[in-house]
Amino acid sequence: MKPKVYIETTVVSYLTARTSRDLLVAARQEATAELWSRLLSSEFAGYVSALVYQEAQRGDAEQAQRRIDALTTFPMLDIDQEARTLGGHILTAKAIPTEYADDALHMAVAAVNGMDILLTWNFAHLNNPIARARIRLIIEDNGYRCPEVCSPEELLEMRS
Repeated sequence: MKPKVYIETTVVSYLTARTSRDLLVAARQEATAELWSRLLSSEFAGYVSALVYQEAQRGDAEQAQRRIDALTTFPMLDIDQEARTLGGHILTAKAIPTEYADDALHMAVAAVNGMDILLTWNFAHLNNPIARARIRLIIEDNGYRCPEVCSPEELLEMRS
């Protein structure tokens, strides 16, 4: 069975952004582009949510359109009350700061929909050891299986 991958907004942002002169950002852009073709293939089952679309529409209109165009091939997951409730638990437990409620909602949507992986470049609130451990505990305490959180670079290391 193909791993189900929730593609968080930072990933499509790196994919469609103008090539950066910053070496770290450029390397992340390259890793994202390399992984993108694998996400479009039969190797993974990629998904996005309405929240990803909302975030992708922000900012420069031309860049926003590039992000939206890149997302259209993936099925969209709804943001239902179950996901909103779980996202609220993540915030209440302070696993993610309340001013970053959308990050909690990304995790909740992925968990409620049975995703295997949440793909992100967000190291501040989602993909760091402390956040991952706190989020996992809350999600599992609420009866869900927590998706593995990783960057495109980490997922590239996975061999089918």
